[in-house]
Amino acid sequence: MENFGEGRRSGGGGMLPLLALSAVAEYYRLPWKPPVTASLLAANTLVYLRPAFIDPVIPHISEVWFNPHLIFKHKDLKRLFLSAFYHVNEPHLVYNMMSLLWKGIKLETSMGSSEFASMVFTLIGMSQGVTLLLAKSLLVLFDYDRAYYNEYAVGFSGVLFALKVVLNSQAEDYSSVYGILVPTKYAAWAELILVQMFVPNASFLGHLGGILAGIFYMKLKGSYSGSDPVTMAVRGVTRLVTWPLRFLNGMVRSRRRRITGRGRVGRGQTGIAGPGIWRCQSCTYDNSGWLSACEMCGSGRARGDGWSLNQGPALSSSNDLPLDELRRRRVERFS
Repeated sequence: MENFGEGRRSGGGGMLPLLALSAVAEYYRLPWKPPVTASLLAANTLVYLRPAFIDPVIPHISEVWFNPHLIFKHKDLKRLFLSAFYHVNEPHLVYNMMSLLWKGIKLETSMGSSEFASMVFTLIGMSQGVTLLLAKSLLVLFDYDRAYYNEYAVGFSGVLFALKVVLNSQAEDYSSVYGILVPTKYAAWAELILVQMFVPNASFLGHLGGILAGIFYMKLKGSYSGSDPVTMAVRGVTRLVTWPLRFLNGMVRSRRRRITGRGRVGRGQTGIAGPGIWRCQSCTYDNSGWLSACEMCGSGRARGDGWSLNQGPALSSSNDLPLDELRRRRVERFS
């Protein structure tokens, strides 16, 4: 999250190709592509680029700056939630999205897309809400409004600090933060101080709100054993949206199970293996009902009780074939 006292958007450019190449390279090497992380990357980037097809439907950055004074004065929830998806320039966007790419892949891969999506949704509200309450508290308790209560800020970094807390909550090793070795579970606190030292425009209160939101989230998660309501809602919406795809996939699999000329070898059953299939009593190969001879060993299909697929086990006149003769027939069949 970045501050601008007068609410102006600054320039910068030339780094978006770097973000695109990094995202493509990272996703290319993954066996499973985390969809929620990719969606968040795309959403933040599209909001910044504002292509013609979405420009009329999303507000301008001047309408969504995170400003505690305006949020409380106008009850402007739009500023509270949407400001996280806006960035002031390309370096700001690229730095945040590179961090989201790494953290998102790790978390979504370990916890699953539904739970990760619900966590991000919750952390957006919690981090923004905690930041708002911190600014209001400083005003009420210390009459301190100049730096925080009236500041303008945007960016996803508050959520990223919360994700960092969640990611490192159980870590027992050490990490390097700007060249300083610190315990990994406290890396977010070290980064909070160092970022403020080297990036004066960074929103200290926004980053602090993200860290506190991450801590509160882990406390709540630890005290609640079941699936949280947000996760259940996300899973329900996902099932509803993907139902047509799952229905079509089920039909395709059903068609594939209908064997039309090939079979399988196995001795787990005898006689009939399924509709439209007869099993050779010599080699136990399952053949299509359209075949009159075994496709594996060439043994003829018996016309007794086994000719009808809905009757008892098929009987074959080649049950007593010597093993050498059976092997010779197989070699002749497939040579």
